[in-house]
Amino acid sequence: MGKERGENVAKTVGIGYQDFEKVRKKDLFYVDKTGFIREWWENEDEVTLITRPRRFGKTLNMSMLEKFFSVQYAGQEDLFRGLAIWEDEKYRSLQGTYPVISLSFANVKEKTYAATIQRMNQILTNLYSTHRFLLKEGNLDEKEKLFFASVNFNMDETTATMAIHQLSLYLSRYYQKKVIILLDEYDTPMQEAYVNGYWDEMVSFTRSMFNSAFKTNPYLERAMMTGITRVSKESIFSDLNNLEVITITSPKYADCFGFTEEEVFASLDEYGLAEKKSEVKNWYDGFVFGNKKDIYNPWSILNYLDKKQVGTYWVNSSSNSLIGKLIREGEPEIKQMMEDLLSGKTLYMEIDEQIVYHQLQEKRNAVWSLLVASGYLKVLKKEYIEKSGRWYYTLTLTNREVHRMFEDMILDWFARSEGNYNAFIKALLADDLEAMNAYMNGVSQSMFSYFDTGNNSCREEPERFYHGFVLGLMVELADRYVLTSNRESGFGRYDVMLEPLYPERDDAVIMEFKVFQPKREKDLDDTVKTALKQIEEKKYEAALTAKGILKEKIRKYGVAFKGKEVLIG
Repeated sequence: MGKERGENVAKTVGIGYQDFEKVRKKDLFYVDKTGFIREWWENEDEVTLITRPRRFGKTLNMSMLEKFFSVQYAGQEDLFRGLAIWEDEKYRSLQGTYPVISLSFANVKEKTYAATIQRMNQILTNLYSTHRFLLKEGNLDEKEKLFFASVNFNMDETTATMAIHQLSLYLSRYYQKKVIILLDEYDTPMQEAYVNGYWDEMVSFTRSMFNSAFKTNPYLERAMMTGITRVSKESIFSDLNNLEVITITSPKYADCFGFTEEEVFASLDEYGLAEKKSEVKNWYDGFVFGNKKDIYNPWSILNYLDKKQVGTYWVNSSSNSLIGKLIREGEPEIKQMMEDLLSGKTLYMEIDEQIVYHQLQEKRNAVWSLLVASGYLKVLKKEYIEKSGRWYYTLTLTNREVHRMFEDMILDWFARSEGNYNAFIKALLADDLEAMNAYMNGVSQSMFSYFDTGNNSCREEPERFYHGFVLGLMVELADRYVLTSNRESGFGRYDVMLEPLYPERDDAVIMEFKVFQPKREKDLDDTVKTALKQIEEKKYEAALTAKGILKEKIRKYGVAFKGKEVLIG
C-alpha cells in the first residue's frame, strides 16, 4: 500500500528485497542505479572486483546486471523501461543478449571445511540444474555429459573447481557467444574459514576455482565479483593478472552503490519527511567512496522511510562478532585508539586495503583495514608519502549509527559480569569505596579471561582488561563525564580522568591503575598507596583545577591489581 502525499502516492518501501525483477514488478521504491550498467560495460575490464560494506546494494546491482544482460530475460523490457539505461538506444539493443552465469556465496557460512565444500557443491549443482536444457539439445558429447552428471552434492574438489569453467564452455557453444560471470559475496567463505580455522584449505580450493573461472577461461566475455573485503592477492588472486580491483577509495563506480545525499533528500521529500533531513544526515551520512562524499547506507534509509524514526538499522542487520573479537582481544593500543575515535578524534596511519585474514591478529594495522572495508571507519584523507612509498589514511567513525554500534558492543562486553559492572558505576558515582571494591572484584573475576587472547595472559599483564574497562567507563558515563586516559597532565601522566560535564553536580575523578610489584610492595595496600602517591607527586589534578574545578571536588583513587584480585583505595 502506498503512502499519500497530497495527490501523489509514494511507492511502497520493500524491506529486504534483493531481486531486481521483484522490485520492478512489484513497483517498489527504487533508486535508479542502472547507470552502473553503462559504466561497467564501457570500462572494458575483463574481471572486476568491487568491494563495498554489507547492505550497500551489491546483490541488487548484481541481480540488475543479470536481468539486463541474460538471454533468459530477453524481451523483458518492462524491467528497465523508465530507467536511465533505457534512454540509450545502444543499451536497449544489448538487453538480453548474453549467456550469464550468476551465483552467490552469501550463504556459505559453515563451521567446517567439509561442510563448506558441501554447501558450495550444492550451489554449483543447482546452477547446473537450471541449465539442464543443454543436455537435451545434443550440444554436449558423451564425455561432457558425463562431466555434467558428475556435478552433484558429492563431487570431488577437482570437479567443483572446474564446474564454472566447463559451464562457460557449454553455454558459449550453445549461444555462439562468450559468457558473463557474476559472483556475489565472493569473500563470505573466506571470512568463515578464518573465524573457524580452515583458512589454508579454503584458500587452496578458492584459488583453483577462480583460476579456472576467471583466468584460464577462453569462453569468458566479462566477469564481476562483489564482496566486503579485498582478500589479499597472494591468498586467492595470485594468478589473476586481468583483475581490476575497486575498493572504497577507488574513483570508479563511486555513486553506484549506496544512496547519494541528493537521492536521500529526494526520497524524504517524496515521503513527506523533508523536515527530517538534518536528523537523517546526522545519523546516516558519512560514507565516502572514491572522491564521492555524503553517501548513505540504503538499508538504514529504507528502514527510516518505512518506520519514520531513527534507529540502528544497518549496524544491527548482521553479526559484528569478528570486529568485536579483534578489538576486545587486541593489543592495548587498539583500545586506546578506539577511545580516541569514540571521543570524536581521528586516526592517522598506514593501512593496506588488502585484507590478509590470517594476519588480522598479528599485523599492526590490519584491524583498521577491516573496519574501513566494513564501513565502520571512513577515509577523510588518503595521501601518498613519496619518501616511504606508502599510503597513509586519516580515519574517523563513519556516523552516529556506527558510534552507537561501538557503544553497544563495549557495553555488551560487561553484560556478562551479571550486573556487577553497573553496580560498580553506581558505587563510583556515590563514592562508596566498600561497594566499589566488592563489585570491581566481581567484574574482574568474570572479565579478565574474556579480554585474554590466550597468548598474553591478563593474569600477568592486565592492560587489555584495563583499557577495555576504560572504554566501558567512557560509554557508560558519556552523559555525565568527559573521559581521558594516559594523557599528559601537570608533571606526569595519569591513567583515567573523569571531567564532569556538570561540575556543580558531579565530582571529578582521577584513577591511577597499578599492578602489584612483589619485589617492592608487601601487599595490595602498598600498591594502592604507591598509586595515590603518584597522583599527588605528578600533580595529575592540574588539568582539572586549570579549568576551574575546586580541589575539594576532585576525588582520587588508587586501583591495585594482583592477578584477578583488585583493591581500590
